[in-house]
Amino acid sequence: MSPLEFASGLAKRYLTDQRVESLRNTYLAARQRAAPLLRLVHGTFDCAALRAHLEQRIGRDFEVLMVHSSVNHMKPMFTDTPLDLVRMLIDYCGPERTLAMPAFYFGEPGDGGAYATFQRNPRFDLRRTPSQMGLATELFRRMPGVRQSRHPVYRISALGPLAEELTRGHEHASSPAGRGSPFETMARLDTCIIGIGKPIQVLTQAHHVEELMGDEFPVPSRAGVPLPMTLVDRDGEIPFELRARGVDGRFDIWKLRQIVTPEALPEWQFHHVPLFATRAGELTRQLVEAARRGVTLYDPLPAPR
Repeated sequence: MSPLEFASGLAKRYLTDQRVESLRNTYLAARQRAAPLLRLVHGTFDCAALRAHLEQRIGRDFEVLMVHSSVNHMKPMFTDTPLDLVRMLIDYCGPERTLAMPAFYFGEPGDGGAYATFQRNPRFDLRRTPSQMGLATELFRRMPGVRQSRHPVYRISALGPLAEELTRGHEHASSPAGRGSPFETMARLDTCIIGIGKPIQVLTQAHHVEELMGDEFPVPSRAGVPLPMTLVDRDGEIPFELRARGVDGRFDIWKLRQIVTPEALPEWQFHHVPLFATRAGELTRQLVEAARRGVTLYDPLPAPR
């Protein structure tokens, strides 16, 4: 784990959302001030160079490309715009493949998370509520022809021949990342998940395992109280229940590096920008096999005092 990853994990575990956001903005401002030096040391790249790198490193042998990205963390080496990035990824996939991106929403800042936000206002407009996963994901979500799954938290946007299959029925899934969700569909299809400017910390697919296995998962869990909501889409209002399971452990995504083989989860840098790649089905398979041996991404909760 890099020092930055370690510091980020500590901040998210022990600080308030407002304090984490303040530290994040301070860090990004410092990177911007150091832009000339960073460019001198690491060089620069545009979308054309990034595409050539992806084609050489990943290829195009996939049905679905799920992209987690952060243009802020690609700067100052990246010289193009978020819109340029989205257009390049669409062109990279071409008409035969499907591009997907997260359009997650975790509640209003300071509310204490999505559940608290929806308790205060149990109405979620899928059309107008922006993605909180970066400007590139929101630009993609708004593009003509892009479909999005009907879930107020783990919404997925997709464009391409498998977009309808990928996003269909999320509102009826057993849980946000469980059976019937896009994460199950991604595990079934030949899905390549990549991070550009993002570490493995963003691999939401890892949560599919605990919800897929249910009572077989070796860490005890409990169903949360369903929260009745209303989703608003182009088809009108849709009754919905926000359902989730609470796992009796502390989730540690960095343990992926101990559980999943390096071949199944390569990580590298391009002009000092972090990248990773994995296959949704293989990631799920290895995590299920590990869980059956009693090995998971969860640490025991500290004993109450």
